[in-house]
Amino acid sequence: VQLQASGGGLVQAGDSLRLSCTSSGRALRNYVVGWLRQAPGKEREFVAAVGWNDRNTYYADSLKGRVTISRDNAKNTVYLQMNNLKPEDAAVYYCAAFTDYSGAVYNNPNEYDFWGQGTLVTVSS
Repeated sequence: VQLQASGGGLVQAGDSLRLSCTSSGRALRNYVVGWLRQAPGKEREFVAAVGWNDRNTYYADSLKGRVTISRDNAKNTVYLQMNNLKPEDAAVYYCAAFTDYSGAVYNNPNEYDFWGQGTLVTVSS
C-alpha cells in the first residue's frame, strides 16, 4: 500500500486544517488507517485511527474534541480534520495503515506497516 499525505501548511493558532491520505492502488477501506505525528526532537505519537469497517474511531486523549478522522471510500481517502490548532500541534503528520487483527493496538505506532511521506503542519502563535 502506497500512501500519500497532503494538506499541511502554515496556519495561525486557532485555525483549522484538513489533512488527506490517499492510496494508489489498494483500497484503504480494507485497512486500519491512522494519523501519527512527529515534532522535532520528539518521538512519533498517535493522533487518530479509523477501523477498516468504519465503525471504530480512536483518538489520542490529548486531542479528543479537536480532531476528527473520517473516510471517503469513493475517493479512497482518509481525512484528519483538526480544529483550534495550537503551536504544540506543529509536527510532520503521517498517515499509516495496517491490516486489522484481533488484539491490535491502534494507538501503537509499531502496529502500522505502511507509511506515507508525511505532511508538515506549522502553527504560529
